Amino acid sequence: MTPDQRFSRWVRIALAAFAVLFVYFLVADSFMPMTPEARVMRPVTQIAPELGAPVQAVLVNDHQRVAAGEVLFRLEPAPFELARQQALLNREQAEQENARLRAELAAARASLVSAQATLEERSGERRRAEALLGRQGISRQQYDQQVAAEHTAQAAVTSARAQIDSLEVQLGEEGEANLRLRQANNALARAELDLERTQVRAREAGVVANLQLQPGDYVPAGQPVIALVADRAEIVADFREKSLRHVNVGDEAQVVFDALPGHIAKGRVTALEAGVREGQLAADGQLTSIPTSDRWVRDAQRMRLHIALDDPLATALASLPPSGARATVQLWPGQHALAAPFAWLQAHLVSWLHYVY
Repeated sequence: MTPDQRFSRWVRIALAAFAVLFVYFLVADSFMPMTPEARVMRPVTQIAPELGAPVQAVLVNDHQRVAAGEVLFRLEPAPFELARQQALLNREQAEQENARLRAELAAARASLVSAQATLEERSGERRRAEALLGRQGISRQQYDQQVAAEHTAQAAVTSARAQIDSLEVQLGEEGEANLRLRQANNALARAELDLERTQVRAREAGVVANLQLQPGDYVPAGQPVIALVADRAEIVADFREKSLRHVNVGDEAQVVFDALPGHIAKGRVTALEAGVREGQLAADGQLTSIPTSDRWVRDAQRMRLHIALDDPLATALASLPPSGARATVQLWPGQHALAAPFAWLQAHLVSWLHYVY
């Protein structure tokens, strides 16, 4: 075989290999897609106090693992303890005010009984005077005096009843349903809650990150001062749009972490994102801005999907990988079983390549 013949044969082999790889790429991208654009995402909670106060003590260290409910730092409790004491005094004052109103109400009811007795006496005298007036036993002036006395007694009864009604309205309901006590109890509960909030706790288990807080720092309410990286993780992977047309929630996935060359973790597709930022229009009162490009072949849009691992990562690592750790994801669309061997081969090839790069 001449050199020209050998060269021609190698050219044909190269062209055939290129054609086979090109076809394989098209088929693999549709029925067993893979992407290196994947990351470990662990929820990061921004810990912020609900009160504004100086920091009394920081009870954790940077990179320390904490449990849910563990105290991270304490605020200076003195002003909130004073507020609690004031709330207790206000409740005591409310109880004393209720006791005073009850005493006044009892006195008013006694006054009503006395006024009613006086009214009965004056009514009797007026009736006797009326009988005597008919027999000319008393003068008209004396009779008018008895009528006026009866009216005065009636007015006293009406006044006593009005006083009772006023005191009953001021006193309100009895027991813990009393409005004055409920207001005092509400203020006391708020003061006790504020005092409890001087101890800022972790809402879930995780690792403290980028701790800069120091005792004596003043922290305003609602401003994050500690980042807490949670102990749970998921994988987010970005695929080209056309690579996801055969993918459904529940399809199997294999994940290869850069930090674990040779190890393949199994998982499932849990969700596909509903869109990306470029697909959101802001209602800003402006006309539509149309992006322009002079490229003949534009970049493919990538869409994000979420993957949950079947087994915790801690079984393969001493601890969870950091949030943002890179990974490669291989999908196995469930309705294309013939693609499974090739997807298995791709995932294992990538897992071994991670030993090199």
